[in-house]
Amino acid sequence: MNETLERVFSGGAATGGGGPLYLKLKKNIEKAIEDGVLKPGDALPSERDIATFADVSRVTVRKAVENLVGDGLLHRRHGSGTFVTAPVQRVEQSLSLLTSFTEDMARRGFSVESVFLDRGVYTPAPEETMALGLSAGELVARIARLRMANGAPLAIERATLSARVLPHPEAMGPSLYAALEGIGSRPVRAIQRISAGLLDESEAAMLGVPRGSPSLNIERISYLASGKVIEFTRSRYRADAYDFVTELRLAEPPPGTGAES
Repeated sequence: MNETLERVFSGGAATGGGGPLYLKLKKNIEKAIEDGVLKPGDALPSERDIATFADVSRVTVRKAVENLVGDGLLHRRHGSGTFVTAPVQRVEQSLSLLTSFTEDMARRGFSVESVFLDRGVYTPAPEETMALGLSAGELVARIARLRMANGAPLAIERATLSARVLPHPEAMGPSLYAALEGIGSRPVRAIQRISAGLLDESEAAMLGVPRGSPSLNIERISYLASGKVIEFTRSRYRADAYDFVTELRLAEPPPGTGAES
């Protein structure tokens, strides 16, 4: 750790003034983010290192970090650590086009990253069996990913397919649709259901927002040109980062009625 970061985590955290130590440490980290000493995407040192330089307990460090995660200034990535949250840029997503997250972000010129949370073959849940129209005894491939653009986590996406279509999900690259296109099974249409929700503690931590933040939940069933269901996906999007846009046209008047009513 360089001397600048040592000052961030040690300056005033354990000495001087009243008040809880975790709040002093929290304010030091907040100021470092505000001043640009800690930049969006930077990883925080380990709890042990911060505790050593701040001369406080790891419990104090954990409480300060948890407060900053709750404020949205820091976020945790599963298996990777704690990072400074990048300012989110709102994204408009058309509801009339079936595109992959990777393709959609690339068209906007964003750098795209997918963090795999799960890739494996499982016994299907009842709703997966029904959505995919599976036969008795069939297994499913599940792919769960944290989707990121320009370093900011935007969505948690959980896709399920028949294991006959994707028998080795662990070998899949970053884009599911690219993998499906490679085997001639890319979907051509989909039905989506959008609802509002609140992020639980685990989801909020992965998306870098406070627990209980609003989310846009999308359940999508995708079809091949033949009409066969190919994919069942459930996604949780940050409501502060996404605007879903659709075009509406005036409905044709029912037969036998005039143009005016």
